Amino acid sequence: MPTPKVTVGERDRLDQRTRRRIKAAQEGEDLDDAQPVLTFGSYAKLSRLLSQKNLERLDALFEYEPDSIREASELVDRDYKQVHRDLPEPGDIGVIEFEGGGSGRTKRPVLAYDGLGIDVPFTGSEDTVGTAAP
Repeated sequence: MPTPKVTVGERDRLDQRTRRRIKAAQEGEDLDDAQPVLTFGSYAKLSRLLSQKNLERLDALFEYEPDSIREASELVDRDYKQVHRDLPEPGDIGVIEFEGGGSGRTKRPVLAYDGLGIDVPFTGSEDTVGTAAP
């Protein structure tokens, strides 16, 4: 399972990378082993993913592979409603995937990766990236 590179930057940087990858694919380059990239528009958005509570949840998903959100909430000793509300955010960015679910059925949260590689650029970041309070 590849480890995604997590970075903070403008949407334009992501668009440029996407255009370069499209061009490389058109030129016949092999892109199968390319490292996935998760780009956050601000430090604040990245800090939400890296909050202590989120990291505890992700670690529990990795270590115990719970069969449901309820089981995941019990593993981290948190209220089910809170975990049920908070897990979709890492799901929206592709860190967690949900298996099953549907009408009255439990959803199984599964990590999409076994880790994250963090790349935080500082050059010019004060002009392009929002910051999070400490």
